[in-house]
Amino acid sequence: MATIKSFTDIEQSKKLAKILPLESTDMYWRSLNLNGHISWSSHIKMLEPPIYDLEHYIPCWSLAALFNLLPNGTNLVKEEADTENERYMCTVGIKDDIIPTFGKNPIDACVEMIEKLHELNLL
Repeated sequence: MATIKSFTDIEQSKKLAKILPLESTDMYWRSLNLNGHISWSSHIKMLEPPIYDLEHYIPCWSLAALFNLLPNGTNLVKEEADTENERYMCTVGIKDDIIPTFGKNPIDACVEMIEKLHELNLL
């Protein structure tokens, strides 16, 4: 059974940090310098969030935090397919139009939707 990604990766987090309010995060990435090698670890945001500098601390969003940012009526479904080709679809109804986005996991589909809604000035 495959593990489902439950929060944004570093690249997604950096993109979203440019378009979303940082108060909407519920997690963060922290860099660690171990013998000259940089590694990243994820942390749940506590009462005192770090100062995000995108070099040492990067905001991070869980699936729940992302879904809270999307409009009411947003749907997220796993499309029926074989396990090698499975994907998730996120849809938002805007007026008489349905906007779909797709991803290999729920996080990717929601991030795509947030980016699309931002591009359309709907977020």
